[in-house]
Formats: sequence, C-alpha cells, structure tokens
Amino acid sequence: MLNLLTHDSGHLWQDLLGWGGDPHLNPIHLVSNLIIASGFIILFLAWQRLYEAQTRRRLATSGIYAHVRHPQYLGFILIMLGFLAQWPTLPTLIMFPILLIMYVRLAKREELQMIAEFGEEYREYARRVPAFIPRLGRVPTAR
Repeated sequence: MLNLLTHDSGHLWQDLLGWGGDPHLNPIHLVSNLIIASGFIILFLAWQRLYEAQTRRRLATSGIYAHVRHPQYLGFILIMLGFLAQWPTLPTLIMFPILLIMYVRLAKREELQMIAEFGEEYREYARRVPAFIPRLGRVPTAR
C-alpha cells in the first residue's frame, strides 16, 4: 500500500512496478536524471552560442545550432520530460503537452522574426537544419 506521507511515496514507478530499495536508484529515475542533465547541458551550450551571435548581430548557426534550430527549447523539453518520468502526476501529465505546444508555437513565431531580420540567410539555414530533433548520423556543414 502507498504511504502518502513520505518523500519516497512520490515515486510512482517504484510502487507500481513493485521495486524495492531507494527509489532514487531505480532505472527510470537514473535515466531521467541523464535526460535532465542533457537538457541543462544543451541549454548551456545554446545560450553560450546565442549570446556570442547576438553580440555580433549575426545568426547563430554553429555549435549546437548546426544540429537544431531551437536547442534552447529542446533543452527545456528534455528537462520537462525527465521530470515527467521521475514524477508522473496528474498536473505534470496535463502540463507537459500544453508546454510542448507552447514551445513549438513560440519557435514558429521566433522563426518569423528571424526571417524578417535575416531573410534568405535564415531560410537557407532552416532548410539545412531541423527545428528540434537532430538528424542522427549526419555531420552538419558550416556555411
């Protein structure tokens, strides 16, 4: 039976799958920690590269931006996904798809701004580089 008055009771997978021991060491929790850490690393790399590009008033197309056009949103999505895997609650299950849709819509609005500012340079970049999910096995070419 679930003991709802402890911190460990928030680990639904531990109870549903009947795993014993420390819930912070179960496979789902460990993998979700890696997903969360990956999201933070992607955010760091994206913001670092974006800051460099903005100070030079240029389009960010190198580094992580050579793999995806919206790495900052990819980072946020990975962080949310990792926490969703750790703490699947009704609010997180409801909010995840809502936030996902909001990030996609925000990315589309930002792309219109980039087209207005950079024109054909951004259109060419958008043709080469996927929005959120990198193409595996493909080495990006700098242009």
